[in-house]
Amino acid sequence: MQLGMIGLGRMGAGMVRRLMRNGHACVVYDRNQAAAAELAGEGATAATSLGDLVATLETPRVIWLMLPAAAVDSALQDLRGLLQPGDSVVDGGNSYYIDDMRRAQELAASGITYIDVGTSGGVWGLDRGYCMMIGGPQAAVQHLDPIFKALAPGAGTIARTPGRAQLGGTAEAGYLYCGPSGAGHFVKMVHNGIEYGIMAAYAEGLNILKHANVGAQGHAISAEMTPLRHPEDYQYDLDLVDVAEVWRRGSVIASWLLDLTATALVADPQLAQFMGRVSDSGEGRWTILAAIETGAPAPVLSAALDQRFASRGEDDFADKLLSAMRFQFGGHHELPLA
Repeated sequence: MQLGMIGLGRMGAGMVRRLMRNGHACVVYDRNQAAAAELAGEGATAATSLGDLVATLETPRVIWLMLPAAAVDSALQDLRGLLQPGDSVVDGGNSYYIDDMRRAQELAASGITYIDVGTSGGVWGLDRGYCMMIGGPQAAVQHLDPIFKALAPGAGTIARTPGRAQLGGTAEAGYLYCGPSGAGHFVKMVHNGIEYGIMAAYAEGLNILKHANVGAQGHAISAEMTPLRHPEDYQYDLDLVDVAEVWRRGSVIASWLLDLTATALVADPQLAQFMGRVSDSGEGRWTILAAIETGAPAPVLSAALDQRFASRGEDDFADKLLSAMRFQFGGHHELPLA
């Protein structure tokens, strides 16, 4: 099939390369013309503008957006006047599923099909494949099955889930039709909320291990700080590089995220290149909002999101208020940082 790709960043370019490896023709566009030119050198057709991209594609056109969620509406507005009834637009980024429902309705009025595809795989997807969660009109999704199949990882070497053979479907291949407009991004939204929680669990656990030698460190006695009652219980100098590695080998908490953690620790055991300011691109917030509105408790995911806010200093004023209140009621002075 032929596909137009708009957005050639960390994932878009890899997806184009994977599609071309599987025999699909790609017309590509990015505001960074160098990114498009690089892919043109590998067999893609580079477009110089959205109008050029649309004119180059055969009808009915299929255009895939790999853009930040905040840029999708603007891109759709620019495309809407260029496309024709029967064309399809796929949003493969991390849009809010509520926006998907609105966009699908707006584009349907012009005869254009909108498909939302939550895409997971990151920079590794070129070789590993991309896990996709898909929403939109089922017939249109089925029409694009060759594209999804080419991008997906396939069954690979992962052992088949017992009893799965009787169920059929595409989930084993790494892509899934989830339902009508918004369903794909809803499932991906929760996927990313879970990701926040898993990442926080690894980070907190390894941080406890890093502090396991606190008893060997001298601490001045102070009325402002609870003393360590049994310093002899915390005298372990643990090698986190090796701990992460051994956990990868047969433990019940092994995962690809742990693999990536081990890789990061080998490269930089003290993680000196990082400031520890963790961004959140929206999916965690939307997951918690859905949890609240549906009455589904999500304390772990909520705490993981709060920790990301705290990592960026969003609780600094609250911490200052705590210090101010302690000083007001008890004359407590802040201790200097160690």
